[in-house]
Amino acid sequence: MIYNKLIGLFSSDLAMDLGTANTLVLAKGRGIIINEPSVVAVKTTRKGEQVILAVGLEAKEMVGKTPGNIQAIRPMRDGVIADFDMTEKMIRRFIEKAHGRRSLISPRIIVCVPYGLTQVERKAVRESAMSAGAREVFLIEEPMAAAIGAGLNIREPQGNLVVDIGGGTTEIGVISLGGLVISKSIRVAGDKIDQAIVDYVKKKYNLLIGERMAEEIKISIGTAVPLEEKMNMVVNGRDQVEGLLSSIDMSSEDVREAMKEPLREIVEALRDVLELMPPDLAGDIVINGIILTGGGALIRKLDKYISDIVKIPVFVADEPLLAVARGTGKALEEIDLLQQLSE
Repeated sequence: MIYNKLIGLFSSDLAMDLGTANTLVLAKGRGIIINEPSVVAVKTTRKGEQVILAVGLEAKEMVGKTPGNIQAIRPMRDGVIADFDMTEKMIRRFIEKAHGRRSLISPRIIVCVPYGLTQVERKAVRESAMSAGAREVFLIEEPMAAAIGAGLNIREPQGNLVVDIGGGTTEIGVISLGGLVISKSIRVAGDKIDQAIVDYVKKKYNLLIGERMAEEIKISIGTAVPLEEKMNMVVNGRDQVEGLLSSIDMSSEDVREAMKEPLREIVEALRDVLELMPPDLAGDIVINGIILTGGGALIRKLDKYISDIVKIPVFVADEPLLAVARGTGKALEEIDLLQQLSE
């Protein structure tokens, strides 16, 4: 015990929000030090060996623009590890970047994971972090981390409901007395919303666009409810009939229509959780409302859209994109909280 505490004084412990879209790394006592896309650019040599060219922001810039022997890989898909080897390499790069120099003592790392991860998937996350140089690995579930990061007092005997809409998964959690009372994880989130926009543009306008353009459309003019004044955006792509480059003028109403189905699925999952709610906790939620975190919380009027359907106040957390990472970091700062919440 004393030995572990002594080591803790010299090691730079890290908290990692290993997201489908972005990975955030916090260092103990220093806050967020890395916030970059979960992307790895790999070059295949003539001998068939894979060499990493870039990780994070630099790698994302290459998505959809690489020559044949270079791939921009997203090792995380739908909140889980799709490519174990690349995830390990990505974590290793981020750890090295976080330390700035090679530390003599390996760090302890707490990694935030979706609630719905299987034991096999949890083991894969642990092993990736250990292989990447961690001394000890803790896991914390996203709804809990989101609640802590949103500033909720999770130790009180009252219910709080958090909806975290990330890149690969939407995590819904009811928290009381420091534990998850009810949780649900669905693989419908930012990526599925982007894909819905790609499909809509293809179907309505015969225009082929990529994931990056779809994400840009979502951020620029996306809305969950009709706006008083429509917003418009010029979208560039390739005409799938003629095969030529083309442009269309897309409206916020188009995007709302495109996003309708994935947003409906998110609200249906929320309804499932509300139906399972014990009466006493339900009373707390009616008073406290629902807190939205994650990148999806930034979709215009999403709080109003959800509130109109479930008839409960809905609030967007301050800096929702950072809520999960900050909650993971806070668990790292408070060792007793870390031991209570991680497994």
